[in-house]
Amino acid sequence: MKARIPNQGGGNSQAAMMKKLQDMQAEMARTQAEVEEAEYSASAGGGAVEVKVNGKHEVLAVNIQPDVVDPDDVEILSDMIIAATNEAIRKAIDTMEQKMGNVTSGLNLPAGFGF
Repeated sequence: MKARIPNQGGGNSQAAMMKKLQDMQAEMARTQAEVEEAEYSASAGGGAVEVKVNGKHEVLAVNIQPDVVDPDDVEILSDMIIAATNEAIRKAIDTMEQKMGNVTSGLNLPAGFGF
């Protein structure tokens, strides 16, 4: 017959950890929804072009100042739109990473865990 080691609170510790993980999962879902619904904007060309995206990286609006529309140089306008769009998307990504990092910071997860 094997000796049985008494449970030294491991069950409570496991239950507490599961509760903490469930709470974190709910907080992550709430945070993700919040970031996805938010709007992020960036401009290029000194404000000549402004692009607004949401946290899902969907373009919501593109505003172009009329004086930058030059039919002979459409390439510059295209470059400004691309630059503003990419910067707005970067803002959304950075916000998601920061907020998710805040949610998971109390877990003491090993580096590179994937959050």
